[in-house]
Amino acid sequence: MSRHLVGVTLDNLEQLPRKCRRCVYWEVAPHLKEQAEEFGETEVEKEAWVSSVLLEWGSCGRIIYSGDIPVGFVLYAPPNAVPRANAFPTSPASPDAVLLTAFHVLPEFRGSGLGRALVQAVVADLTGRGVRAVESFGDAAPDSADDDHVCVVPAAFLRSVGFKTVRPHPRWPRLRLELRAGISWKADVEAALEKLLGQVSVTTAEPSAVRA
Repeated sequence: MSRHLVGVTLDNLEQLPRKCRRCVYWEVAPHLKEQAEEFGETEVEKEAWVSSVLLEWGSCGRIIYSGDIPVGFVLYAPPNAVPRANAFPTSPASPDAVLLTAFHVLPEFRGSGLGRALVQAVVADLTGRGVRAVESFGDAAPDSADDDHVCVVPAAFLRSVGFKTVRPHPRWPRLRLELRAGISWKADVEAALEKLLGQVSVTTAEPSAVRA
C-alpha cells in the first residue's frame, strides 16, 4: 500500500489520533493543561496553538499515511512556542534549535521505518529553512511513563535516528540532531525511504485562515 507525507494544517488536524488531538501536553503550561482538561477545552487549545505557530513561524508538523489512513504524525516548533519545555530539568533547549515535541506512530505500524520517515521529513523541511539543529527531550524509561508523560519521545528511538545527548539526565535527557550532519544523513536514508514508501510525497499546504 502506498505511503505519503503531508504537512499538518488546521484542515487535517482532526486526522490525528483522538487522544493526541485532545492532548495539549506540549502546547500549554502544566497548570493551564489541567485547567483546559477540567473545562473540556483541550481541542480548542490544540487548534489555537497550531494556528498560531503556522501563522507566526510556518510549517510545524507532518502526518504520514498508509493509503488513505493516517498512521503517524510529528509536531515541532521553536522552543519559545513550547510552554512545556520549561518544565524539564534539562531545559532550556538551545536557541539555535527547533524542538521536536509530539510524535506518534500507530502501534500496528511500528517497526516498519515510519518513525524514521517522519524524522527525515522534519530534517528535510528544517534544512531547507536554514535551521541549524533539532532538539528533543527524551524519555529514558518510557515503559514506566505515567499518563502525564506518555507524549515524551523515547530517548532510545531518538538515538537510533541520529540524535546525540547534549544534556544527560537519568530520566529526561535532552538530545540534539545537527542539521549540517543531517544533510548527509538525509541523503543516505532517502534511497531506503523510496523503497519503504514507494514514491514519497511531502506536501506543505498553505496555512488555513484562523477559525473564530
